[in-house]
Amino acid sequence: MNIFSTALWAFYLTLLASARPSSATVSVSSHHGQKTCTVKPRGNQKNDVPNILRAFRKCNHGGRIVFPAGETYWIAERLNPHVRDITIDWQGTWLFSDNLTYWRENSYPIEFQKHAAGFVLSGSGITIDGHGLGGINGNGDVWYNDEKGVTKTGRPMPFVFWNVTDVHVSNFAIDQPQLWSINIMNGTDMSFRNIRVTVNETGAPEGANWAQNTDGFDTMDVSNIRLHNFTFTGGDDCIAIKPRSYNIHISDVTCNGGNGIAIGSLGQYLEDSSVENVLIENVKTLNTRYGTYIKTWMGVLVPQDNYESDYQPRGGGWGRVRNITFSNFDVSGSARGMLITQDNGNNGSSSVKGTSKMEISDVLFENYNGVLGSSSNAVSVSCSQVNPCFGVEFRDMGFVDREGDTLKGSCKWVAEGGVSGLPGC
Repeated sequence: MNIFSTALWAFYLTLLASARPSSATVSVSSHHGQKTCTVKPRGNQKNDVPNILRAFRKCNHGGRIVFPAGETYWIAERLNPHVRDITIDWQGTWLFSDNLTYWRENSYPIEFQKHAAGFVLSGSGITIDGHGLGGINGNGDVWYNDEKGVTKTGRPMPFVFWNVTDVHVSNFAIDQPQLWSINIMNGTDMSFRNIRVTVNETGAPEGANWAQNTDGFDTMDVSNIRLHNFTFTGGDDCIAIKPRSYNIHISDVTCNGGNGIAIGSLGQYLEDSSVENVLIENVKTLNTRYGTYIKTWMGVLVPQDNYESDYQPRGGGWGRVRNITFSNFDVSGSARGMLITQDNGNNGSSSVKGTSKMEISDVLFENYNGVLGSSSNAVSVSCSQVNPCFGVEFRDMGFVDREGDTLKGSCKWVAEGGVSGLPGC
């Protein structure tokens, strides 16, 4: 080969190498048979996803992945690694790109409420430790300022667990989520400890909420979920327990702003939307809309005019909401202590109220204290003519409104003797 052709060949190899993600950003080592993949970011907002996926492949099945502290990884495309028996030492930060057009057109579609996801993790035997340093930054303020309080399609969730079992996440943070922060869909035997979600919208005028749909922690199609020591600052549900969630234990929670802790929405689709065996205890809901609330949809199809219902009639779902306990709540600054409504999605139509096919029973609100941020301490329990609620108990209600008035309630469509401990019912 002459000098000229050798130079051309070298130039070709240089171009080929520059067109691929740098393999040098993933180093692989082995200790006592366990592989460790350490991922270094490429920098300058270069896409780190190919190398992250490479690490998931190389250290799958018993290995360890390290995202070192102080490093920021540019997440410029969607990713859905499938893993088994893996440990993630997640001290660095994944930062989602600000390419709204890409995410709107390419995020993974989620049929429920026509949402989407950017990062989906699937598999079993997964341990994640952020060491109080690492996590995901969704670059959400770009979305909040773009949409100005009107959520559009394609806005991705930053962290979805899909079809997972035996998962343990600790010392982890989600900052500036684009949509729901942590969403579990199809998950069993999962524990979360020391989790923080923070939303900070910078462009909204005073009194406006541009951070809608930024839930903190949501569940759907799950069983045996534990969440301990969770802190949320945001503009929507702190925690939302959605359809087919069973055996949930949540404790030591602080909700700053947003709507509070929700069971729902349930019954939006023609399917079983049951939620059973939920214990939520030791909670502070500071300056939230509610401390806790349960919401189910109408029992008949009702026309909808929003993208979350795909502009289709919704409602008519069925199932049970039972064995729910809310215990030891400080509702200081919240507008209301609690609420039960089974008229969600009615679009102002009074003719379909009370038609919910969801049955609410065996619900305990226990030991609520604090001073509300509103001048009314009213609680509404509005259930269903089809399935009047029963076994709803209010016990040790010590909270007052800012005028010092104690709890007063109103009840509708409840079984005879179905609500106890609520003055006015």
